Amino acid sequence: MPEACLTFEDLTLGYNSHPAVHHLNGTIAAGSLTAVVGANGSGKSTLMKGIVGVLKPMSGQCAVADGKRIAYLPQQSELDRSFPARVVDLVSLGLWPRRGLLGRYTRDDREAVAHALMAVGLEGFEKRAIDTLSGGQLQRALFARVLVQDADLILLDEPFNAVDAKTIGDLIALIKRWHGESRTVMVVAHDLELVRANFPDTLLLARRPVAWGRTADTLRAENLLRARRFDEAWHDDAPWCAPDDGHEHAHAHGHDGHHHHEHGDIHDRPDHESGPRPA
Repeated sequence: MPEACLTFEDLTLGYNSHPAVHHLNGTIAAGSLTAVVGANGSGKSTLMKGIVGVLKPMSGQCAVADGKRIAYLPQQSELDRSFPARVVDLVSLGLWPRRGLLGRYTRDDREAVAHALMAVGLEGFEKRAIDTLSGGQLQRALFARVLVQDADLILLDEPFNAVDAKTIGDLIALIKRWHGESRTVMVVAHDLELVRANFPDTLLLARRPVAWGRTADTLRAENLLRARRFDEAWHDDAPWCAPDDGHEHAHAHGHDGHHHHEHGDIHDRPDHESGPRPA
């Protein structure tokens, strides 16, 4: 059985007492590449924030394996592009978890930043102000920052939004490089064809896991339909729900009178050495 990089134990996350991710159980295997998909508001970004520790659980827990360094890339919409910084400054921020904010900037650091910029196709952009970059150029710079972090667990929240097709192809190549280096990568994505073509494993969320496992199984039409129905049934003021005890609950949040805790095909698919392991 592969080592777990992440373990979810009845994890529930939310804002202002309103759950956004409900009762997530299972593991993300070390070295796996997983897409997280679902409709807007289905809990994808919330899950990322919970893993990185920006958002504390309402119940349950998310445990990261000991010694695993994390790199987290939020959505571009959460970044302040007006901050007066150059590309080299933005990328160099990836060094501070190891160097500290006051650590000395070494020759090796400068080389690492230069190599990262070259890897993302931004050689010569070092002194460009970040507010002059296109969406695709900014995302390349942010990927360069992730590169210099040299993390074991990489979390990318909608990295393909507002970027051109060429940039998407280059970013996919970097993600596959990280996967090939046995890093654990989780990516929030919307383009299901892109996911089918490039991601071995997928977690389908509709505020709770609908299906989780090998991508071809998870993204079957019946699972996507179930996710859409669940998403339409949820309300933003959904009340607290108790952990699943194996029974349907009459107090469910609009799911035709019941609160099912079915996990799609995660129990149906065969074991795979790099796939997620439902608890």
